[in-house]
Amino acid sequence: MYTVELATLIGKMNLEVLTPDIDYKHIKICQPDVNRPALQLAGFFDHFDSDRVQIIGRVEEAYMRKMEKDHGIGILSRLMDYKVPCIVFCRGIDVEPELIQLATQKCVPILKTNKTTSSFMAEVIRWLNVELAPRMSIHGVLVDVYGEGILITGESGIGKSEAALELIKRGHRLVTDDVVEIKKVSDETLIGMAPDITRHFIELRGIGIINVKTLFGVESVKNTQAIDLVIKLEEWNKEKEYDRLGLEEQYIEYLGNKVVCHSIPIRPGRNLAVIVESAAVNHRQKKMGYNAAQELYNRVTNNLMKKNKAIEE
Repeated sequence: MYTVELATLIGKMNLEVLTPDIDYKHIKICQPDVNRPALQLAGFFDHFDSDRVQIIGRVEEAYMRKMEKDHGIGILSRLMDYKVPCIVFCRGIDVEPELIQLATQKCVPILKTNKTTSSFMAEVIRWLNVELAPRMSIHGVLVDVYGEGILITGESGIGKSEAALELIKRGHRLVTDDVVEIKKVSDETLIGMAPDITRHFIELRGIGIINVKTLFGVESVKNTQAIDLVIKLEEWNKEKEYDRLGLEEQYIEYLGNKVVCHSIPIRPGRNLAVIVESAAVNHRQKKMGYNAAQELYNRVTNNLMKKNKAIEE
């Protein structure tokens, strides 16, 4: 299970801390979802997930105003007894001094933002889903080619880094070399990034380590990229039959998500950069509804039907 420090959330969302006496640096968030404590304010705490960030908006604030003051403070005191990570008041709602004092006693940070409740919730959930996403690390190279995230894999020394370097010289962008950290941000999307230590570096056998950002400029690198296509490089095997039409997609699975995968046989003289560029453009065309292999198949099928019809006549 991954966690996010509350201090990081406060800085990212530009939240105002109303309880400065609380040392919140040790508080960590482990749930990407948030909670608006509507039922809890009514006294129903069954199935209450106390690990979530608690958000109070205009509706909750209006409901508490209709309560007697002592009763409202008592309900929030019971909420704080569950050791929630924090309580965020949206829309710039003024917080009673008694509540701030109570929160300080119970070591529950009270935060404030001027954003609307819905927009703040959406932004927090999106950000936490990325930060707390399941992840894994694999050996490979990730590059951005015409906006498509291409993950190049294969055995060590097969030419992944050299292909990435040629792509960079042709105007594309490097995300990471050697180690790719993959995050599953949704059932459809995988995000790849570089470890902090190796970010912007490429290892070239016989030369050593080079800094792509320094050599080719800031436009040649990128910090994160969605993984759209996997290209697996492998040594040429004359006894193996390789797909020459591409009518059926092959897939590889990472963290439960399937990604289209092409196996590319390597022989001397093949220009890997051009092959990767062509694969990226072809994959984009398929996503836009055009499949060259299917069109060729339809042409051949129609031609055979015409010939058969001519023979019958």
